[in-house]
Amino acid sequence: MRITRTVPARPLLTALALTTAGSLLLTPHTAGADPKPPVREGAALDSGTAARTPASAALRALADPAASGADTSTGTSTPLGYPRRQVLSSDPENPADKSLKLGLTPYHAIAPKLNSLQRLGDRVSVEVTGRSAGGHRLFLVTVTAPETAREASAQERMRELIENAPATAAKSPEIKARYKAPVFFNNNIHGNEWEGTDASLALIERLATAKDTRTKDLLAHTRLYFNVTANPDGRIAGTRTNANGFDLNRDFVTASQPEVRAMRQTEIDKQPAVMLDLHGYVNGTLIEPTTPPHGENYEYDLFLKNTYANALGMEAAVNGLGYTPAADGVEPAQIPFRDQEEGWDDWPPIFTPQYAAFHGTVAAHTVEIPLQVNNAAYDNLPVTELRRRAAINVDVAGAALRATLDFVGARRTPLIADQIEVFRRGATGAAQVPVSERTVPGVPGIGPEDVYTTDFPRAYVIPSPATTAAARLVDHLLANDVRVTRASRAIRLGGRTYAKGSYVVDMRQPKRGLANVLLADGRDISDKVSVMYDISGWSLGRLWGATVRPVPDGRLAGLPLRPVSAAARVGYVAPRGALRLKLTDPAELAALNSLLRHGVPVRRAADGSALVPEPVSASVRAKVEAAARAYDVAFDATRQAGPTTPLHRVRVAAAVTAGELFALREMDFDVTPVSTGVLNAGFDWSATDVLFVSAGLDRDGLTDTARAALDAFLAGHGLVGRGATGAELSSAAGLLKARAVEGNGDANGVVRVVNSGPVTAGAPDHGFVYAPVWFTELGPDVRVEQSYATGDPLLSGHWRPLADGSGGPAAAGGQASVVSGPQVVLFGTEPLFRDHPKGELPQVGRALFSMAHASSG
Repeated sequence: MRITRTVPARPLLTALALTTAGSLLLTPHTAGADPKPPVREGAALDSGTAARTPASAALRALADPAASGADTSTGTSTPLGYPRRQVLSSDPENPADKSLKLGLTPYHAIAPKLNSLQRLGDRVSVEVTGRSAGGHRLFLVTVTAPETAREASAQERMRELIENAPATAAKSPEIKARYKAPVFFNNNIHGNEWEGTDASLALIERLATAKDTRTKDLLAHTRLYFNVTANPDGRIAGTRTNANGFDLNRDFVTASQPEVRAMRQTEIDKQPAVMLDLHGYVNGTLIEPTTPPHGENYEYDLFLKNTYANALGMEAAVNGLGYTPAADGVEPAQIPFRDQEEGWDDWPPIFTPQYAAFHGTVAAHTVEIPLQVNNAAYDNLPVTELRRRAAINVDVAGAALRATLDFVGARRTPLIADQIEVFRRGATGAAQVPVSERTVPGVPGIGPEDVYTTDFPRAYVIPSPATTAAARLVDHLLANDVRVTRASRAIRLGGRTYAKGSYVVDMRQPKRGLANVLLADGRDISDKVSVMYDISGWSLGRLWGATVRPVPDGRLAGLPLRPVSAAARVGYVAPRGALRLKLTDPAELAALNSLLRHGVPVRRAADGSALVPEPVSASVRAKVEAAARAYDVAFDATRQAGPTTPLHRVRVAAAVTAGELFALREMDFDVTPVSTGVLNAGFDWSATDVLFVSAGLDRDGLTDTARAALDAFLAGHGLVGRGATGAELSSAAGLLKARAVEGNGDANGVVRVVNSGPVTAGAPDHGFVYAPVWFTELGPDVRVEQSYATGDPLLSGHWRPLADGSGGPAAAGGQASVVSGPQVVLFGTEPLFRDHPKGELPQVGRALFSMAHASSG
């Protein structure tokens, strides 16, 4: 049994609830400063505030990742040697950079600092791996002993051998003697957790100039990679999120943001054996490994062995700095696996260290440095106290970094051997090894609550004919370094016949864990722990709109399967007849909005699809063909049967979360962010067709004038609402007779649903929920567009009833999850959550067109 501290849940960054600035000076936080479950999405971190992120940031994130400004030399077949020097241009000085108040390095000082570090010798190289959503450069620093181009090529060859031929790599004397262990230090992924950047810059400077034998030996046997600031937008603005309002440390499954795509590529190209992700603020310093539940797709025995060993070294180094609660407000370091029972888990691969494990990282940690300097502390504490705290935090982060270097220096060979073993198990289909005190010696307190494994299928099939959703999913798998093949003729697999062109993911591949964690259903873990830190279900196989079939067993040898490097394009325009766009994929909504912007006449069919009516002129056809190419969507021929109505460009006023705002922009809607404050300041409703509300608009908080203007708008226009906030506005405005019932506010995951209306026509039979809502006491004019499946609708995730027995999945079973009326559509699910459930996005798009048409009609 573990020794347990009183830490009721994985703590989120919280303001100290103290009454005076003076009392803040030396009073430490407790590690469990906030026993409440954390807020789920970046834009809602400040209590449901509506997102107002700039459209330009969304455009950058939605652009082709190849155009992000990345240094395309990374990962090439003919690597350059080291050092790879380049002179970085300077950024304009920004006196508003929030780092300055703390005495830390502002973003505009980073490029000059990196230039000076490169000039110190021949150990430091800098690459630009991309640009942030706000347009700022992302810097990756490599520190290693010099390498000729030939030596660098040899390192790349060995790295590829480790992944692609692990059985051979395990026997290679060259790898054992000469391979440089890759180590990745990720800093400042939350923009207002600054100090990791400064600790890394200080360490880089020391390593660049150190003459001692120990440093020379370390750099001869390692490559150290420093992501200097993963979130420059947030560093400058003093926000947790990037310029799109996204918490980047929740985006690794979806990779909607350019900063995350850059980190993902670093993981793939550099293949680190060890990584640290430096955060703040938990007092005492929190050092992973985590509490249960543990992700079932990891090779957790290898991961836990190394992560716990390095945690002990970091703990000793941090405590060895000599800071005390009495003198400095610094508590002793803590390791959640050893010191907590639950609440700080590694179940979802949305966090940087947990995602890294699937690329062969066998020791990966979130490290939470101790003293809060953000949020309320930043605003209220004296500058001298903030700088005192920041200096201690830099020191603590530096101790963790240095201890990790000691760990790698002492254990390079077994670390690389364990990375090879991760890939060997995947490539051969070997069974996972359940953790126990026998299989993971040296880690105390392992119990049955720590054992999570899974049964990997033999393969997954994405059947032909391919769709836009299937192509997106295949490209996403490939971008994550998951191997995908395609059938050059019809195949028989797992008792079923699949047509030529079907995609097959062979699960005997080095990164099988990543393939499975993305495609599998997941599992219901509601009975395992009482609380989860973040999402517990995320299946791309169920939520992204593509058909994905697991094949439990069977032989792939001899099948006509060819590796692919990109999904085949599916864009198509029928040569004659009226043209139909199904509107079951977000790309189809974007294509529709593009056509409407360019003046193409489009009509709405009774089933919610979009029609380009006959006759289709040459100029209209050219625009349709351009849209089919740009968005990779199919326009099928159809008969013009039944009544249709003309569609026009929809102008949306949206009080929504950051993820929802981004998803609306992904579908190319003309969106104006609004909130209670925006409406109170005076808002011109004349340029709005429909209102979408999920967060940050409180009708009772409006002035009389603003409330009257809102009510006047809703009297003649449509509303799309999501969750309790949207339902409350609908009820207050008297738009729909329906009672919204709120389930457990902590519940989240993938749910089974039954679609029954035009808003959800063609949608997947699974949805995503977080704080689920359902609707009862429906009036005669209410249409049920979708219902939760009867019984227990939860497929995977965490959803318990409340203490009084209400709010659970059984109570939701069979109840309406999406309802509509003449002027309103209400969602009890989360169809736009963090831009993740791609197959659900079109439901909102269809609802917006439906309500805008109802208004104009």
